[in-house]
Amino acid sequence: MDDTRIPLLIDTDPGVDDALALLMAFADPRHQVVGLTIAAGNVGLRHTVANALKLCEVCAVDVPVFAGADAPLVHPARDAAYVHGRDGFGDTGYAPAARQAEAEHAALAILRLSHQYAGRLLLVALGPLTNLALALKLDPSLPQRVARCVVMGAAVTAHGNITPAAEFNIAFDPEAAHVVFTSFSRIELVDWEAVLAHGVPHVAVERWLAVDSPRARFYAAISAHTRAWSRAGRGEHWHAADALAMARALQPQGVLESVTRPLAVEVAGLHTRGATVVDWNRQTGLPDNVDILLRYQQARFEAMLESALRG
Repeated sequence: MDDTRIPLLIDTDPGVDDALALLMAFADPRHQVVGLTIAAGNVGLRHTVANALKLCEVCAVDVPVFAGADAPLVHPARDAAYVHGRDGFGDTGYAPAARQAEAEHAALAILRLSHQYAGRLLLVALGPLTNLALALKLDPSLPQRVARCVVMGAAVTAHGNITPAAEFNIAFDPEAAHVVFTSFSRIELVDWEAVLAHGVPHVAVERWLAVDSPRARFYAAISAHTRAWSRAGRGEHWHAADALAMARALQPQGVLESVTRPLAVEVAGLHTRGATVVDWNRQTGLPDNVDILLRYQQARFEAMLESALRG
C-alpha cells in the first residue's frame, strides 16, 4: 500500500445507497480501501456479499470482501428490500461477479486490519453494526487502533425512518449498536435527520447518471427502483444516506457545523427499541461519545457524488 494514502475499511450492507458511498471511496485518490466487511441489513447476507463483489468488478478494483454476520446479535429484524429491491441492487438480474469473498470472517478481518494499520485506520460503518460489535467483543482494545470511526445511523431527535423513533441501521441490531456506542470514546455520526437536510435534486442525479461511464450505467440501472420509490414518497430530492457519511469520512473539512453529546441506544422500549437517545442537556453526566453532523457543504457533497459516478 502507498503509505501516503489513508487506509479505509468499510463495513457495509450493499444496498443502493451503500453502493454510491463505495463509488465515492473507490474514486478518492487520498484514500485506499483496504477491505469491505459485509453484514446483512438492507437485504440478506448472500445478496449483500454478491453486491459488494459485483461493484468491485464494475469499478475494476481489487479490494478484499469479507462476509460477516448474517443476522442481528439477538432478535430477528426485517430488511429494506422494499426500498432496494429483493437483491438489494434493484432486481436488475446482473451477472454475478467472477470473484468470491475471502474465507476470513468480517469481524476477524476488522481486527487484523486494525493491527496492520494501527493508528491510521479510517473505519466507516454504513450498515447495521453487527460485525463491529462482534469484533469489539473479541477484542475490546480495537478503538485504540482506529484513527477515526464514522457511522451512518441513528435519528438524533427520534424522527425514525423504519419505526416512529428509530433509524434503520440501529433498529436492525440495537444490541450491536449499544456495544459500539459504549466502546468508542468518539464516533463521527451522520444520522438520518442530517441526511434529510442534505437532499440532492433528482434532476441533478439524473444528469450525472447520463454520463457514458461503466459506473454511471451500472448505478443508473441498480438505483432506478430506489429513485422511483424515493420520488413517489419524498418528492423532488433524493436522500443518499451512506453517501453523506462517506463525504464526511473522505472530506471532513466539508463539515460546517457539528455538536458533541452523549448518546445511548434504547434496546428494550415497547415503542422505542432502536431509538438513539441524545443527552442534549448533558443531564446524565456521561461523557460525550458522538460528534453529530448538523451541516455539511452541499456543493462539495454534490461534487463528490458527480465525480464518483463519472469514475
